Amino acid sequence: MKTTAAVLWELGGKWEVDEVDLDGPRAGEVLVELAASGLCHSDEHLVTGDLPVAYPMVGGHEGAGRIAEVGPGVTEVEVGDPVVMTFLPSCGRCSYCVRGYTALCDDGAGATLGPQLDGTYRFHARGEDVGQMCLLGTFAKHTVVPVKSVVKIDEGFPLHLAALVGCGVTTGFGSAVRTADLRAGDTAVVIGVGGIGANAVQGARIAGCRYVVAVDPVAFKREKALELGATHVAASMDEAWNTVSSITRGQLADAAILTTGVAEGTQLQPALQLVGKRGRVVVTALGHPGEDTVSMSLLDLTLYEKQVRGALFGSSNGQHDVPRLLEMHNLGQLKLAELITREYALEEINTGYQDMREGRNIRGLIRF
Repeated sequence: MKTTAAVLWELGGKWEVDEVDLDGPRAGEVLVELAASGLCHSDEHLVTGDLPVAYPMVGGHEGAGRIAEVGPGVTEVEVGDPVVMTFLPSCGRCSYCVRGYTALCDDGAGATLGPQLDGTYRFHARGEDVGQMCLLGTFAKHTVVPVKSVVKIDEGFPLHLAALVGCGVTTGFGSAVRTADLRAGDTAVVIGVGGIGANAVQGARIAGCRYVVAVDPVAFKREKALELGATHVAASMDEAWNTVSSITRGQLADAAILTTGVAEGTQLQPALQLVGKRGRVVVTALGHPGEDTVSMSLLDLTLYEKQVRGALFGSSNGQHDVPRLLEMHNLGQLKLAELITREYALEEINTGYQDMREGRNIRGLIRF
Protein backbone atom coordinates (compact mmCIF):
# COMPACT_ATOMS: atom_id res chain seq x y z
CA MET A 1 0.00 0.00 0.00
CA LYS A 2 0.95 3.66 -0.13
CA THR A 3 0.97 5.80 2.99
CA THR A 4 2.44 9.06 4.29
CA ALA A 5 5.51 9.17 6.51
CA ALA A 6 8.14 11.55 7.86
CA VAL A 7 11.56 10.37 6.66
CA LEU A 8 15.02 11.52 7.72
CA TRP A 9 17.28 11.19 4.71
CA GLU A 10 20.59 12.38 6.12
CA LEU A 11 22.47 13.36 9.27
CA GLY A 12 21.46 16.85 10.35
CA GLY A 13 18.58 16.98 7.88
CA LYS A 14 14.93 17.93 8.28
CA TRP A 15 12.07 15.47 8.49
CA GLU A 16 10.55 15.20 5.02
CA VAL A 17 6.88 14.20 4.81
CA ASP A 18 6.05 12.35 1.63
CA GLU A 19 4.19 9.41 0.15
CA VAL A 20 6.00 6.10 0.68
CA ASP A 21 5.41 2.46 -0.24
CA LEU A 22 4.68 0.04 2.58
CA ASP A 23 4.83 -3.74 2.24
CA GLY A 24 2.27 -5.90 3.98
CA PRO A 25 3.06 -7.78 7.18
CA ARG A 26 5.12 -10.96 7.00
CA ALA A 27 5.10 -13.83 9.49
CA GLY A 28 4.95 -12.54 13.07
CA GLU A 29 4.15 -8.98 11.98
CA VAL A 30 1.12 -6.69 12.00
CA LEU A 31 -0.01 -3.63 10.07
CA VAL A 32 -1.06 -0.78 12.36
CA GLU A 33 -3.10 2.29 11.44
CA LEU A 34 -1.74 5.05 13.68
CA ALA A 35 -3.92 7.36 15.76
CA ALA A 36 -1.11 9.38 17.34
CA SER A 37 2.64 9.53 17.86
CA GLY A 38 4.67 11.35 20.47
CA LEU A 39 7.59 13.59 19.53
CA CYS A 40 10.28 12.07 21.73
CA HIS A 41 13.79 13.48 22.12
CA SER A 42 15.26 10.13 21.09
CA ASP A 43 14.20 10.81 17.49
CA GLU A 44 16.07 14.11 17.70
CA HIS A 45 19.16 11.98 18.39
CA LEU A 46 18.75 10.58 14.86
CA VAL A 47 19.07 14.10 13.48
CA THR A 48 22.09 15.06 15.58
CA GLY A 49 23.89 11.73 15.32
CA ASP A 50 23.83 11.11 19.07
CA LEU A 51 22.13 7.84 18.14
CA PRO A 52 23.96 6.45 15.08
CA VAL A 53 21.65 4.94 12.46
CA ALA A 54 21.64 4.17 8.77
CA TYR A 55 19.69 6.63 6.61
CA PRO A 56 17.02 6.97 5.34
CA MET A 57 14.81 6.26 8.34
CA VAL A 58 11.10 6.66 9.16
CA GLY A 59 11.22 8.17 12.63
CA GLY A 60 8.96 7.72 15.61
CA HIS A 61 8.88 5.09 18.34
CA GLU A 62 6.02 6.22 20.62
CA GLY A 63 2.60 5.52 19.19
CA ALA A 64 -0.80 3.86 19.36
CA GLY A 65 -3.39 2.79 16.83
CA ARG A 66 -5.45 -0.15 15.61
CA ILE A 67 -4.49 -3.41 13.97
CA ALA A 68 -5.38 -3.22 10.26
CA GLU A 69 -3.92 -6.55 9.13
CA VAL A 70 -2.10 -9.48 10.69
CA GLY A 71 0.65 -11.55 9.12
CA PRO A 72 0.91 -15.36 9.04
CA GLY A 73 1.07 -17.02 12.42
CA VAL A 74 -0.15 -14.02 14.43
CA THR A 75 -2.72 -15.04 17.04
CA GLU A 76 -2.05 -12.53 19.83
CA VAL A 77 -4.11 -9.73 18.24
CA GLU A 78 -6.89 -9.39 15.68
CA VAL A 79 -7.90 -6.80 13.12
CA GLY A 80 -9.49 -3.85 14.90
CA ASP A 81 -7.71 -4.31 18.22
CA PRO A 82 -6.39 -1.10 19.83
CA VAL A 83 -2.69 -1.36 20.60
CA VAL A 84 0.21 0.58 22.05
CA MET A 85 3.53 0.05 20.32
CA THR A 86 6.60 -0.32 22.54
CA PHE A 87 9.99 0.66 21.17
CA LEU A 88 11.61 -2.55 22.38
CA PRO A 89 10.25 -5.94 21.29
CA SER A 90 9.79 -8.76 23.78
CA CYS A 91 10.14 -12.33 22.57
CA GLY A 92 9.29 -13.91 25.94
CA ARG A 93 11.79 -16.70 25.37
CA CYS A 94 15.35 -15.35 25.54
CA SER A 95 17.41 -15.46 28.73
CA TYR A 96 16.56 -11.87 29.62
CA CYS A 97 12.83 -12.10 28.95
CA VAL A 98 12.38 -15.24 31.02
CA ARG A 99 14.10 -13.49 33.94
CA GLY A 100 11.70 -10.57 33.63
CA TYR A 101 14.14 -8.16 31.96
CA THR A 102 12.10 -7.74 28.80
CA ALA A 103 13.59 -4.30 28.07
CA LEU A 104 16.83 -6.20 27.41
CA CYS A 105 15.28 -8.77 25.05
CA ASP A 106 17.75 -10.16 22.54
CA ASP A 107 15.42 -9.09 19.71
CA GLY A 108 16.06 -5.47 20.66
CA ALA A 109 19.75 -5.69 19.75
CA GLY A 110 19.20 -4.32 16.24
CA ALA A 111 16.23 -2.05 17.00
CA THR A 112 17.92 1.10 15.68
CA LEU A 113 19.61 -0.46 12.64
CA GLY A 114 16.66 0.08 10.29
CA PRO A 115 15.41 -3.25 8.92
CA GLN A 116 12.87 -5.54 10.50
CA LEU A 117 13.83 -8.57 12.59
CA ASP A 118 14.30 -10.72 9.47
CA GLY A 119 16.75 -8.21 7.99
CA THR A 120 14.43 -6.87 5.28
CA TYR A 121 12.62 -3.56 4.90
CA ARG A 122 8.90 -2.68 4.82
CA PHE A 123 9.13 0.99 3.80
CA HIS A 124 10.45 2.10 0.41
CA ALA A 125 10.79 5.56 -1.16
CA ARG A 126 12.76 7.19 -3.97
CA GLY A 127 13.95 3.78 -5.08
CA GLU A 128 15.53 3.02 -1.69
CA ASP A 129 14.73 0.83 1.30
CA VAL A 130 13.78 2.96 4.31
CA GLY A 131 14.43 1.85 7.89
CA GLN A 132 12.13 2.15 10.89
CA MET A 133 13.12 3.72 14.18
CA CYS A 134 13.10 0.96 16.82
CA LEU A 135 11.34 -1.40 14.36
CA LEU A 136 8.30 0.92 14.51
CA GLY A 137 8.38 4.15 12.50
CA THR A 138 5.39 5.81 14.14
CA PHE A 139 5.86 9.03 12.14
CA ALA A 140 3.66 7.38 9.51
CA LYS A 141 -0.07 6.97 9.04
CA HIS A 142 0.47 3.21 8.70
CA THR A 143 3.35 0.98 9.69
CA VAL A 144 4.27 -2.69 9.83
CA VAL A 145 5.82 -3.87 13.09
CA PRO A 146 6.61 -7.13 14.94
CA VAL A 147 3.71 -8.46 17.00
CA LYS A 148 6.37 -8.66 19.73
CA SER A 149 6.30 -4.85 19.78
CA VAL A 150 2.57 -4.30 20.37
CA VAL A 151 0.51 -4.39 23.55
CA LYS A 152 -3.23 -4.86 23.25
CA ILE A 153 -5.17 -2.40 25.42
CA ASP A 154 -8.78 -2.01 26.52
CA GLU A 155 -11.31 -0.79 23.99
CA GLY A 156 -12.38 2.79 24.60
CA PHE A 157 -9.16 4.20 26.03
CA PRO A 158 -8.25 7.41 24.14
CA LEU A 159 -5.54 6.34 21.71
CA HIS A 160 -3.82 9.73 21.65
CA LEU A 161 -3.21 9.41 25.39
CA ALA A 162 -2.26 5.74 25.15
CA ALA A 163 0.44 6.66 22.63
CA LEU A 164 2.42 8.42 25.37
CA VAL A 165 2.81 5.15 27.27
CA GLY A 166 4.76 3.62 24.38
CA CYS A 167 7.92 5.38 25.57
CA GLY A 168 7.91 8.57 27.65
CA VAL A 169 5.49 7.67 30.41
CA THR A 170 6.74 4.12 30.92
CA THR A 171 10.41 5.10 30.71
CA GLY A 172 10.09 7.96 33.18
CA PHE A 173 7.78 6.16 35.58
CA GLY A 174 9.93 3.03 35.49
CA SER A 175 13.14 4.98 36.02
CA ALA A 176 11.73 6.16 39.34
CA VAL A 177 9.76 3.12 40.49
CA ARG A 178 11.77 0.25 39.02
CA THR A 179 15.36 1.33 38.34
CA ALA A 180 15.69 3.80 41.21
CA ASP A 181 13.52 1.59 43.44
CA LEU A 182 11.95 4.59 45.16
CA ARG A 183 9.71 3.85 48.09
CA ALA A 184 7.33 5.60 50.45
CA GLY A 185 9.11 8.26 52.47
CA ASP A 186 12.12 8.56 50.14
CA THR A 187 13.52 11.74 48.63
CA ALA A 188 14.03 11.92 44.86
CA VAL A 189 15.66 14.39 42.52
CA VAL A 190 14.71 14.45 38.83
CA ILE A 191 17.21 16.28 36.62
CA GLY A 192 15.55 17.47 33.42
CA VAL A 193 11.77 17.86 33.09
CA GLY A 194 10.90 16.82 29.54
CA GLY A 195 8.77 13.95 28.30
CA ILE A 196 10.76 11.45 30.39
CA GLY A 197 11.55 13.57 33.44
CA ALA A 198 7.95 14.69 33.86
CA ASN A 199 6.97 11.07 34.29
CA ALA A 200 9.87 10.32 36.62
CA VAL A 201 8.33 13.06 38.78
CA GLN A 202 4.96 11.29 38.58
CA GLY A 203 6.58 7.96 39.37
CA ALA A 204 8.30 9.38 42.43
CA ARG A 205 5.03 10.90 43.61
CA ILE A 206 3.11 7.67 43.08
CA ALA A 207 5.86 5.69 44.84
CA GLY A 208 5.13 7.79 47.94
CA CYS A 209 8.25 9.97 48.10
CA ARG A 210 7.98 12.62 50.78
CA TYR A 211 10.08 15.04 48.73
CA VAL A 212 10.40 15.24 44.95
CA VAL A 213 12.81 17.90 43.70
CA ALA A 214 12.64 18.69 39.96
CA VAL A 215 15.60 20.42 38.31
CA ASP A 216 15.32 22.32 35.03
CA PRO A 217 16.61 25.71 33.81
CA VAL A 218 13.28 26.45 32.05
CA ALA A 219 10.71 28.13 34.32
CA PHE A 220 7.74 26.68 32.39
CA LYS A 221 9.01 23.15 32.98
CA ARG A 222 9.56 23.78 36.68
CA GLU A 223 5.97 25.01 36.96
CA LYS A 224 4.75 21.89 35.14
CA ALA A 225 6.75 19.67 37.48
CA LEU A 226 4.92 21.15 40.45
CA GLU A 227 1.60 20.33 38.77
CA LEU A 228 2.73 16.72 38.25
CA GLY A 229 3.83 16.10 41.83
CA ALA A 230 7.15 17.81 42.56
CA THR A 231 7.34 19.30 46.04
CA HIS A 232 10.30 21.56 45.23
CA VAL A 233 11.99 22.85 42.08
CA ALA A 234 15.42 24.21 41.23
CA ALA A 235 17.05 25.75 38.17
CA SER A 236 20.37 23.92 38.59
CA MET A 237 21.92 20.98 40.42
CA ASP A 238 23.83 23.38 42.69
CA GLU A 239 20.57 25.05 43.69
CA ALA A 240 18.97 21.63 44.13
CA TRP A 241 21.77 20.54 46.49
CA ASN A 242 21.00 23.43 48.83
CA THR A 243 17.31 22.52 48.82
CA VAL A 244 17.84 18.78 49.27
CA SER A 245 20.41 19.28 52.03
CA SER A 246 18.05 21.57 53.90
CA ILE A 247 14.84 19.53 53.67
CA THR A 248 16.58 16.21 54.51
CA ARG A 249 18.67 17.67 57.35
CA GLY A 250 21.84 16.80 55.49
CA GLN A 251 20.99 13.20 54.62
CA LEU A 252 20.45 14.10 50.95
CA ALA A 253 18.36 12.19 48.39
CA ASP A 254 17.75 8.47 48.05
CA ALA A 255 17.92 8.70 44.27
CA ALA A 256 18.71 11.19 41.51
CA ILE A 257 17.37 10.45 38.03
CA LEU A 258 19.15 11.98 35.04
CA THR A 259 16.61 12.71 32.32
CA THR A 260 18.26 15.58 30.46
CA GLY A 261 18.05 15.84 26.67
CA VAL A 262 21.57 14.43 26.29
CA ALA A 263 23.57 12.83 29.11
CA GLU A 264 27.04 14.29 29.61
CA GLY A 265 29.95 12.89 31.58
CA THR A 266 30.27 16.09 33.58
CA GLN A 267 26.75 15.65 34.99
CA LEU A 268 27.49 12.49 36.95
CA GLN A 269 29.49 13.90 39.86
CA PRO A 270 26.96 16.69 40.64
CA ALA A 271 24.22 14.05 40.50
CA LEU A 272 26.16 11.77 42.86
CA GLN A 273 26.60 14.68 45.26
CA LEU A 274 22.81 15.00 45.46
CA VAL A 275 22.37 11.50 46.91
CA GLY A 276 23.34 10.29 50.37
CA LYS A 277 24.48 6.94 51.72
CA ARG A 278 23.41 4.05 49.45
CA GLY A 279 21.93 6.65 47.12
CA ARG A 280 21.29 5.71 43.50
CA VAL A 281 22.00 7.80 40.41
CA VAL A 282 19.90 6.54 37.51
CA VAL A 283 21.08 7.49 34.02
CA THR A 284 18.08 7.38 31.69
CA ALA A 285 19.20 10.11 29.27
CA LEU A 286 21.14 8.96 26.23
CA GLY A 287 24.77 10.04 25.99
CA HIS A 288 26.70 10.64 22.79
CA PRO A 289 28.20 7.37 21.50
CA GLY A 290 31.67 8.89 21.73
CA GLU A 291 31.21 9.96 25.35
CA ASP A 292 33.36 7.55 27.37
CA THR A 293 34.66 9.81 30.13
CA VAL A 294 32.77 10.75 33.28
CA SER A 295 33.71 12.68 36.41
CA MET A 296 32.89 11.02 39.72
CA SER A 297 34.40 10.43 43.13
CA LEU A 298 35.36 6.77 43.47
CA LEU A 299 36.03 7.37 47.16
CA ASP A 300 32.43 8.51 47.72
CA LEU A 301 31.20 5.56 45.69
CA THR A 302 32.92 3.15 48.07
CA LEU A 303 32.67 4.91 51.44
CA TYR A 304 28.99 5.80 51.07
CA GLU A 305 27.98 2.78 48.95
CA LYS A 306 26.55 5.02 46.27
CA GLN A 307 25.42 3.42 43.00
CA VAL A 308 25.14 4.37 39.34
CA ARG A 309 22.46 2.52 37.35
CA GLY A 310 21.52 2.62 33.69
CA ALA A 311 17.83 2.59 32.76
CA LEU A 312 16.48 1.35 29.43
CA PHE A 313 12.70 1.79 29.05
CA GLY A 314 12.75 2.41 32.81
CA SER A 315 13.61 -1.27 33.37
CA SER A 316 9.96 -1.87 32.49
CA ASN A 317 8.01 -4.81 31.08
CA GLY A 318 5.76 -3.48 28.33
CA GLN A 319 3.18 -6.26 28.35
CA HIS A 320 2.79 -5.95 32.11
CA ASP A 321 3.30 -2.24 32.70
CA VAL A 322 1.47 -0.55 29.81
CA PRO A 323 -2.03 -1.84 30.76
CA ARG A 324 -1.40 -1.06 34.44
CA LEU A 325 -0.31 2.49 33.71
CA LEU A 326 -3.47 3.05 31.66
CA GLU A 327 -5.55 1.70 34.54
CA MET A 328 -3.73 4.05 36.91
CA HIS A 329 -4.76 6.90 34.63
CA ASN A 330 -8.38 5.75 34.74
CA LEU A 331 -8.18 5.75 38.54
CA GLY A 332 -6.87 9.32 38.61
CA GLN A 333 -3.39 8.35 39.79
CA LEU A 334 -1.40 9.04 36.61
CA LYS A 335 -1.78 12.19 34.52
CA LEU A 336 -1.58 11.85 30.74
CA ALA A 337 -3.51 14.70 29.07
CA GLU A 338 -1.54 17.18 31.17
CA LEU A 339 1.69 16.00 29.54
CA ILE A 340 0.64 17.14 26.05
CA THR A 341 1.71 20.72 25.50
CA ARG A 342 0.67 20.96 21.87
CA GLU A 343 -0.68 18.77 19.08
CA TYR A 344 0.64 18.83 15.51
CA ALA A 345 -0.26 17.48 12.09
CA LEU A 346 2.39 15.18 10.62
CA GLU A 347 3.32 17.95 8.19
CA GLU A 348 4.21 20.16 11.19
CA ILE A 349 6.76 17.74 12.62
CA ASN A 350 9.73 20.08 12.16
CA THR A 351 7.86 22.82 14.01
CA GLY A 352 7.19 20.36 16.81
CA TYR A 353 10.86 19.53 17.20
CA GLN A 354 11.85 23.18 17.10
CA ASP A 355 9.39 23.79 19.94
CA MET A 356 11.03 20.93 21.86
CA ARG A 357 14.53 22.31 21.30
CA GLU A 358 13.47 25.70 22.59
CA GLY A 359 11.96 24.26 25.76
CA ARG A 360 8.33 25.03 24.94
CA ASN A 361 7.01 21.46 25.17
CA ILE A 362 6.77 18.76 27.78
CA ARG A 363 5.47 16.49 25.04
CA GLY A 364 4.40 17.37 21.52
CA LEU A 365 1.96 14.95 19.88
CA ILE A 366 1.20 14.16 16.26
CA ARG A 367 -2.48 13.39 15.67
CA PHE A 368 -3.38 11.44 12.53
